[in-house]
Amino acid sequence: MRGEGYGPRIRNSLNFIMASHFRGNEDRRTRRRENHTFTFEFSDLLVAIYIAIPTYVANSTPVLLGGGAPIDRARNFIDGRRILGSNKTVKGFACGLVLGSVAALAEAALFKNPALVLVGIIASLGALLGDLFGAFLKRRLNILPGRPLPLVDQLDFILGALLLTSPLIPVTIGAALILVIATVPIHLLSNAIAYTLGLKSRFW
Repeated sequence: MRGEGYGPRIRNSLNFIMASHFRGNEDRRTRRRENHTFTFEFSDLLVAIYIAIPTYVANSTPVLLGGGAPIDRARNFIDGRRILGSNKTVKGFACGLVLGSVAALAEAALFKNPALVLVGIIASLGALLGDLFGAFLKRRLNILPGRPLPLVDQLDFILGALLLTSPLIPVTIGAALILVIATVPIHLLSNAIAYTLGLKSRFW
């Protein structure tokens, strides 16, 4: 219908992919809620994969293709400290969004569902905005660019992706837990690799 929102359309399209897992497990999900129990379902893993692929690509791209003019134009916040810092650049943000969108196109082709294009683009945007929020928070805490803030450094981008994609796809508790638990070691490992290759000045 013309008046139907994009969110329900995408949900229906994604549920078509997960039909045997998502809809087939609905009765068990209802019983678990009634019994206050929790288990992971295969559909949780699928949703996590849908979000993770473009999100990880978008978040890692600025490390490889960043540089140039900073997003905050070297301006300070009301506390006298930089808004974001010189390491958050327009080029890095734009390249992250572009390559995250390319990953979304590849993902849609892989799973044969064009609805994943929009989901991937939104996830990429959410990841980049989440990373900027993390940088903003670190500046407010007087933590210099490149210095660590445990958990915030590892999770800001994935939480941003989850926040923006939640109106579009059924982000279950299981899917969110998979992403959060997996992202911390993956992020630390990727940073260590980037440091070894000389792409980052610090290993965290």
